[in-house]
Amino acid sequence: MASNSSSSSAAAFAAALLLLATVSAVQSIGVNYGTIADNLPPPAQVAQFLKDKTLIDRIKIFDVNPDILRAFANTGISVTVTVPNGEIPNLTNIRYARQWVAAHIKPFHLQTRFGYILVGNEILHWGPQNLIDNLVLAMKTLHRALIREGIRDIKVTTAHSLGILKPSVIPSLSRFRPGWDVGVLAPMLKFLRQTKSPFMVNPYPYFAYDPKKPDLSLFRPNKGIFDKFVKKTYFNMFDVLMDSVYISMKRLGFGDVTIVVGETGWASQGETYEQPKCSVKNAASYNGGLVGKFNSGKGTPLMPGRKFETYIFSLFNENLKPGSTAERNFGLFYPDFTPVYDAGVMRRGVAPPSNGKGGGGGKRWCVPRTGANDGALQNNINYVCSQGIDCRPIQPGGACFNPNNVKSHAAFAMNSYYQSKGRNDFNCDFSGSGFLTSTDPSTGSCRFT
Repeated sequence: MASNSSSSSAAAFAAALLLLATVSAVQSIGVNYGTIADNLPPPAQVAQFLKDKTLIDRIKIFDVNPDILRAFANTGISVTVTVPNGEIPNLTNIRYARQWVAAHIKPFHLQTRFGYILVGNEILHWGPQNLIDNLVLAMKTLHRALIREGIRDIKVTTAHSLGILKPSVIPSLSRFRPGWDVGVLAPMLKFLRQTKSPFMVNPYPYFAYDPKKPDLSLFRPNKGIFDKFVKKTYFNMFDVLMDSVYISMKRLGFGDVTIVVGETGWASQGETYEQPKCSVKNAASYNGGLVGKFNSGKGTPLMPGRKFETYIFSLFNENLKPGSTAERNFGLFYPDFTPVYDAGVMRRGVAPPSNGKGGGGGKRWCVPRTGANDGALQNNINYVCSQGIDCRPIQPGGACFNPNNVKSHAAFAMNSYYQSKGRNDFNCDFSGSGFLTSTDPSTGSCRFT
């Protein structure tokens, strides 16, 4: 009886561990941690926030930032790093590759959990040609360098935009672009198969958005599109793009290589010409649907049951990114860790925003961004005070006159405008000089309502 009881207990314990591992695996997802901003929290705070408050268990960065690598040490969160594009020709030399590994990976390897090393980002899409010509050799050489330095648990790959595909309206007609298919991608896929590394792609239904058929891109109910050649109906553009990649890989004989989603996401704000695509509602629908699909493990019509390792783009809104407003609003979170919307990545008991405006369900205030110049802030004051907003508190004798400086006065004026005009994110834009915070800026008798 004792033996049977012990055996039963061991079996129950093993089953519990298996269940725990399954639950942990299901409730997790990755995110791209971009840093093109001047208002982001320190990496150590980011690491603690992700570990304590979210289901995010892996990050991807676009460099090999040592501060981030140190911050994520001993957190259990996997970090995928990116070799700068310009280093690719140098990494074809084994001596240089070993030096690079010794300088950028080895010092952190025992404490920080590495996912992959990406050799450049979207090289085939952006070029130039000398980087494309050296890409596969650099990947092979870096792999050899890792092994020679005693590191065997980090895979080498690279991330691709879907510009590697010829345009096609249905997956069954997809193929890689001529020239890249045999010249670059076939030898790359052979290397990935040999090293058991994944083929990483960046599928963005965002770029395929059709205002006449928006639900197809946003994981909403729709009639779908039928691919008569494979006799499958597609109800979301994400599946269309992933199966297009898969079929293209199969044409080259590499359908068995694992696919990882390196980037995918949706902007929550945009310019006038980027409407109605860019909105909080659409971003929440896409990324929330993506997380739901990831957790379901259903795969795609041609890859049923496959669960793709996925990295959402991106962690934070990045206020210094060039381009349109949309480029600065792909984040799941504001720099103060308030969720922009509910994407389903928060742990149980951590409340997502309830007002649909990125408010975190609590009070928010509009204040000047760090680094905003006095000229821009004075223009904000002039504009706000000309729009019927009560600016008497920042005039001499007013409760908010002191401290008597442009930044303090602008904070009061900008917040007053934001609060009175509906508390929408765009009411705090001020040509990029405004910033929403959940920390009350009130001081003394100067109260920010």
